[in-house]
Amino acid sequence: MFEIGSVLFSARQIQSRVRELGEEISRDYAGKELLMVGILKGAAMFMMDLAREIHIPVQMDFMSLSSYGAATESTGTVQTRRDLDADISNRHVLVVEDIVDTGLTLNYLKQSLQLRQPASVKICAFLDKPARRKLELEIEYKGYVVEGDDFLVGYGLDMAEEGRALPYIAAVRR
Repeated sequence: MFEIGSVLFSARQIQSRVRELGEEISRDYAGKELLMVGILKGAAMFMMDLAREIHIPVQMDFMSLSSYGAATESTGTVQTRRDLDADISNRHVLVVEDIVDTGLTLNYLKQSLQLRQPASVKICAFLDKPARRKLELEIEYKGYVVEGDDFLVGYGLDMAEEGRALPYIAAVRR
């Protein structure tokens, strides 16, 4: 178990920002059908909330990737645990992620998806943690930018599978 430190984003702040992102995505994809690809398990809560705030036709699929396992540091090796069911060729794909830190997992994923010849691939991450970035990665839609190197839990984010269901995002006290 872990001890919760400071709360970075309350449930109300999360809800408000998700609504704003949904409006922005709806405007940008107006007249197009969108396939949202959620990265399990962390992005599930964010993706469901976001889908309800997008006001254009949306389909959903999921992938499961791992570069952490049960650790708090990325191993640097990305494993695909579950691939898409949908064919993404000529489709507009929005990858939905809970947090981007090193960028290794999403870089791998974006390159992999591009090989399937979609109409477009963009990234929506609820949290962007640039202090941990190991390579540059364009994130078209960001909920919040988080400074520092705290390990975070809540709203889908976990520490060894614990803390995902918290309605807020908090730092883990070390």
